[in-house]
Amino acid sequence: MMRRREFITLLGGAAVWPLVAWAQRPATPVIGFLSSRSPDESKKVVAAFHSGLQVNGFADGQNVEIEYRWAEGEYGRLRRLAADLVHRGVAVLVTTGGDPSALAAKAETSTIPIVFTMGGDPVKVGLVTSLNRPGGNVTGVSTMAALPEAKRLGLLSEVMSTAALFGVLINPNYPGAEAQSQEAQEAGRTIGRQIQIVNARNEQELEVAFTMLGQLRAAALLVAADPFFFSRRSRIVTLAAQLKLPAIYEFRDFVDAGGLMSYGTNLNESYRQVGVYAGRVLKGTNPADLPVQQLIKFEFVINLRTAKTLGVKFSDNVLSLADEVIE
Repeated sequence: MMRRREFITLLGGAAVWPLVAWAQRPATPVIGFLSSRSPDESKKVVAAFHSGLQVNGFADGQNVEIEYRWAEGEYGRLRRLAADLVHRGVAVLVTTGGDPSALAAKAETSTIPIVFTMGGDPVKVGLVTSLNRPGGNVTGVSTMAALPEAKRLGLLSEVMSTAALFGVLINPNYPGAEAQSQEAQEAGRTIGRQIQIVNARNEQELEVAFTMLGQLRAAALLVAADPFFFSRRSRIVTLAAQLKLPAIYEFRDFVDAGGLMSYGTNLNESYRQVGVYAGRVLKGTNPADLPVQQLIKFEFVINLRTAKTLGVKFSDNVLSLADEVIE
């Protein structure tokens, strides 16, 4: 059962006590679970993480304890929360909710093992030396969620074949934001569509971004991969519905919430695998000896109920590409 323990307030920025904390860690190992997301909307993935831990015989409250720290979509809090867990003397740091959590943890410790799940390229952002031989104290799972933005735009273009202007929603605080913007612009030129980037880094800016999309009369929308957007998926889907704006998203959770379609990997599986890796580390495996896992199976999910509401008709060709159709 997920528990939220009280935070220890750290004053004056991030402090690092990795060697002392490591030496003083308690007999029952403690996992530090750091997420950029929010606890209420993360219950399914946390359950998947617990399932992965159980593969190696670990259960929270029995032979392992889990300390949760949630940034609630505010990436600027992650360094302080990571430092808190380092000071707590955790046996392993599990970082979830995308690249920002993993980068924050690595900035705080080079000794405590870190197991991440993220959407980008861990080599490119400097988390590991290579996928097969991570090196150092870091390994984990990449969902590759941030990589196929061009593919998502291509699918959106095939569905909205007569649309001229496509909006692309990007969080400028996300580490891969610049690459996402460049990829979207290049993909727009390839498919012959005008691309309008709109930015949002918090809830207020989300409202402004959708107001702008309405004023621009965007015909379709790509919501770029970003943990903050994922944690606010219900609101984003609602805003798109209010504008009757067909949109494509990174994970099927958006479609389950009423979004039109998604193209991405299975997020629950990534959290389960992180649990497996965390369990192996607790049993003594060096993170440097655990290759970074990549989820390479992508799912294309369509919500026909939403399509009917929006007046969107899918061609037989597009329907044939779908891995799942919600009717």
